Amino acid sequence: MVITIPKVLSEHELKQYREHLQSADWESGLNSAGEQSVHVKQNLQLNPEGKLAQQLGEHILQVLSEAAKFFSAALPLKISPPMFNCYQNNGHYGWHVDNAIRIIPGTPVRLRTDLSATIFLNDPSEYEGGELCIKDTYGEHQIKLQAGDMVLYPSTSLHQVLPVTKGQRLASFLWIESMVRDHEQREILFDLDQNIQVLGTEHGLDNPQVVSLSALYHRLIRLHVDT
Repeated sequence: MVITIPKVLSEHELKQYREHLQSADWESGLNSAGEQSVHVKQNLQLNPEGKLAQQLGEHILQVLSEAAKFFSAALPLKISPPMFNCYQNNGHYGWHVDNAIRIIPGTPVRLRTDLSATIFLNDPSEYEGGELCIKDTYGEHQIKLQAGDMVLYPSTSLHQVLPVTKGQRLASFLWIESMVRDHEQREILFDLDQNIQVLGTEHGLDNPQVVSLSALYHRLIRLHVDT
């Protein structure tokens, strides 16, 4: 399931990000490409071990720790340090699947990539092309969100970034190891939680049916979560 989460970053935060990224020292995205992706990847990235990438990444992790919809959708156990990329001058990233395991830089910690995420850092009116295309059981999705919005999707999905033919596309991307490995189970828990939130708003969190559904949700969490 492809899930969009609006306004992960505020306009004020985005302005600060843009100011930093416009003067950043970008390097070839091939520096982090694997054996397969090296043939289809043409973009720029920040050095993940650089001070700017680490500072911005730490801020994103703090923001995500307070984002209720992100937690509900991902049920995160581990989150990779966010990385940053730039597409321009027909830059693109052909069809590929993300590696199943990633090592968190500077640590021995391994992360299973259950979910991939992209946060768009500038408005779609500022560039042409650059759609994130994701293939799943429901077909192909072309995604181009407003600045500050996030898209979350299974890392098993075949996906690509179309060429940016005009302007510049800036984004942050990261991976999540979920407490619930199975995608279908995680989707069911997310749908249930979102409906509980809606019913709680409409009828009150102390409504007997809302309380009963909340209890059911937490029973399912205990059954399926692996910490």
